[in-house]
Amino acid sequence: MIPQVPKRARRGRRAAAAGLALATLVLAGCTQAQQRGFLPGPDDGQEVTSQTERITNLWVGSWSVLVLVGLIIWGLTIWCAVAYRRRKNDKGFPIQLRYHVPLELMFTLVPVVMVLTLFYFTQRDAREIEMHVAEPDVTVNIVAKQWSWDFNYVDENVHEPAGVQSFATGEPGAAEALPELWVPVDQTVEFRLDSRDVIHSFWVVDFLYKKDMMPGHTTSFQVTPTRIGEYSGKCAELCGEYHSDMLFTLKVVSQEDYDAHMEELRQQGYEGQLGVDLNRNEEEWSMREKHDDAGPRYTEETATSGNEGDDQ
Repeated sequence: MIPQVPKRARRGRRAAAAGLALATLVLAGCTQAQQRGFLPGPDDGQEVTSQTERITNLWVGSWSVLVLVGLIIWGLTIWCAVAYRRRKNDKGFPIQLRYHVPLELMFTLVPVVMVLTLFYFTQRDAREIEMHVAEPDVTVNIVAKQWSWDFNYVDENVHEPAGVQSFATGEPGAAEALPELWVPVDQTVEFRLDSRDVIHSFWVVDFLYKKDMMPGHTTSFQVTPTRIGEYSGKCAELCGEYHSDMLFTLKVVSQEDYDAHMEELRQQGYEGQLGVDLNRNEEEWSMREKHDDAGPRYTEETATSGNEGDDQ
């Protein structure tokens, strides 16, 4: 006698197969924006910097797990409400004190494992994003001020014209008058960040990264732009009345165009650096330490030593 599969089991398999097919169809039809979790970026999928893929994967992976956990919790909650609802013939009250040790352990251990897992991937990626090589290809110094930017090219010892606040924010053609920062493509660039007055934050939107700028303290980060183009930048820290006007444009260009722009600035007389000491009162910041290094950072050397002794 050949055993027969119960009808209920066959229906369950069919439902599971239909659900899998539907999920595959939905994922296959996702646009580029949906696949990167609606983070900013180009529609062709090419990465803007050496770090955008890492940041996107962390974002999408985290939210995918959270959505899955949310669906499970909602499903179990609805199931409990339906399965253990009070029936018409029920009398009295259910048992108010009942222990289920395995279930309670699961409720405790699963969230702990989830938090530790998210912490591991977050610190792993943050460490890589904050990593500094000893000798970057290009070093630029960005000085924030209310409410614009000054851009210095440290290696070339030239600077862009002093930035002017964009009073025409939102109007057609306003972007053409914004301060511009040029960097070469496929070169490791170190951004050294200073502020003349209050706390600002340097944010290139498509880089998926921003970093605060504090008076009296230099911060920095390094990244390798991998896609030629123009990218919008802004201050991401509320810095006063005209915070929304504190905009700039970052241009990622070929090495030839970058070199030509450096020579053009030199011929126009923009040699030297626009220092952080040029504050609104024309006074030096006495609290600022006079050094070019940018404070605590991860480097290749410290990363190697850290792997040998993580407890130190």
